[in-house]
Amino acid sequence: MILGTVDIVIILGFMALTLIAGLIVSRHATRDRTSFFLGNRRMPWWLLGLSMVATTFSTDTPNLVTDIVRTEGVSGNWSWWSFLLTGMLTTFVFARLWRRLGVTTDIEFYEKRYSGKAASFLRGFRAIYLGVFFNVMIMGMVTLAAIKIGGVMAGLRPTEVVLWAGLVTVIFSAASGFVGVVVTDVMLFVIALSGAFVAAWFALDNPAVDGLSGLMSHDLVMSKLSAFPDFDDPSAWIPLLLVPLAVQWWAAWYPGSEPGGGGYVAQRMLAARNERHAVAAAAFFNVAHYAIRPWPWIIVALASLVIFPDLDSLRSALPHVDPGIVGDDLAYPAMLSLLPSGVLGFVVASLVSAYISTVSSHLNWGASYVVNDVYVRFLRKNSTAAEQVLVARISTVLLMATAAIVALLLETAFQAFRLVLTIGAGTGLLFILRWFWTRINAWSEISAMLFSLVVAISMEMWGPKGFDPWEIFLASVLLTTVGWVTVTLLTRPENEDVLESFKTSIRAAGDDGTAFRKEIRRGILLAVTMAIATYSVLFGTGAILFGNIYQVGNWIFLAMLSGTASVLIMRQSPTPTVVQLPGS
Repeated sequence: MILGTVDIVIILGFMALTLIAGLIVSRHATRDRTSFFLGNRRMPWWLLGLSMVATTFSTDTPNLVTDIVRTEGVSGNWSWWSFLLTGMLTTFVFARLWRRLGVTTDIEFYEKRYSGKAASFLRGFRAIYLGVFFNVMIMGMVTLAAIKIGGVMAGLRPTEVVLWAGLVTVIFSAASGFVGVVVTDVMLFVIALSGAFVAAWFALDNPAVDGLSGLMSHDLVMSKLSAFPDFDDPSAWIPLLLVPLAVQWWAAWYPGSEPGGGGYVAQRMLAARNERHAVAAAAFFNVAHYAIRPWPWIIVALASLVIFPDLDSLRSALPHVDPGIVGDDLAYPAMLSLLPSGVLGFVVASLVSAYISTVSSHLNWGASYVVNDVYVRFLRKNSTAAEQVLVARISTVLLMATAAIVALLLETAFQAFRLVLTIGAGTGLLFILRWFWTRINAWSEISAMLFSLVVAISMEMWGPKGFDPWEIFLASVLLTTVGWVTVTLLTRPENEDVLESFKTSIRAAGDDGTAFRKEIRRGILLAVTMAIATYSVLFGTGAILFGNIYQVGNWIFLAMLSGTASVLIMRQSPTPTVVQLPGS
């Protein structure tokens, strides 16, 4: 065991504090499903924004980034940096629309936008498909990271980590509901982010690394530093930059980065006090997620190349860890094992905090689908508020148990990340266009799900050999997109009355569509300018850290230019009509 007595006390103290805080703030927030899942729609933007950031800061995130940096270099992070475009589009185009729709879950969208039995089937099936299948896969990824950290730090077997981590989280989630999750997210985020910076500081302080200057001049690190791939090598820049920026951000569905918004991000926008709070929360989340957080993880990942240059060195340094889970993502917890006692306890506590924050959000989100879109919608329409909360808590326990089983079957974080991306390939464009292209119907959505799943499985089991993952991804996108568009054109349009009702619900009061179209155009412009500003801050910070002083001025200028453009566009936007919903 690497953890000392002091470390264990610190970790247990943070876990106890989290449970106590969550239970205290949620005593009056679990009376019915609206309070259990949305906090009665009274949440302020800053609290929701911090909660979004905390939820996406999970235990597996630093492991995933470490895996990417060690194998692909810093530029490999474009596989998730590209989703900033999705996030900004959600912020300035879709946040208002979701808030106006006034649903309890984003799955309710289907019976607002479509009609008939197909819409009802889609709502129920999608609730299980996302709330259970995809949700369990994501929680499995996060729990896999906890397994690796527990194995490295405490010599725990995978089943032991799953048992203890899952037990604490499921008790917290089932008892506290949405308000408890969101409020404690603030505390958990501060702890998690502080731990990441402390880990980076001590990684640079390691004698073998010799500070930032020593790290940047090391032979194994220098080739990994560029934030952009080698443009003279198509095998590098096409999969690392072109595919993510040109296709992946709009074509793939990924939790937390859903094209058009969705999942726990939509849940928080729906819980906002009004449209302005929904937009501000999403904006804060995207800036913090992409511009502020990545560099501590990247620093630790680069330092790990100096201390643990290959997998054999990791195996030698960690002989007590199951060889079956040793991968490049294990380098992050391996670096933490070098921290002094006390500091180690704090950093591991920060990862425990990240784990609880992420998994509790996913449990609450998944349970909201099970209760609101399956149980109440199809099984017990007249169920009491107390019964709905009970079913939510039971669902929370079952989801956690299933995720634990999935975690025990996975091997690496990047493996699961790629799997989820592949299964969601080709569906993203539909989730954007369904708000505007009235020809899309329920069968479009049903066929998109089926095509993406069948294509993903076919590519994995019987697909062409010798092709790179990005080529398979593009083929999956093409086949799925062609499939659902074809089904759309061959099936009947939706009922005109339903479409008209949907249009009315997402427009400001009294708008005939003219103001709506202008609002969407401004939103798209804002998404572009704010994405450029955020990328500029991200790469400007990297230029400072890497000592590229001449690049810093360019990034600052671009950030100021795009930021100014964003302000000017915002000033041209009319003040939205704030629609007060029940519970607001």
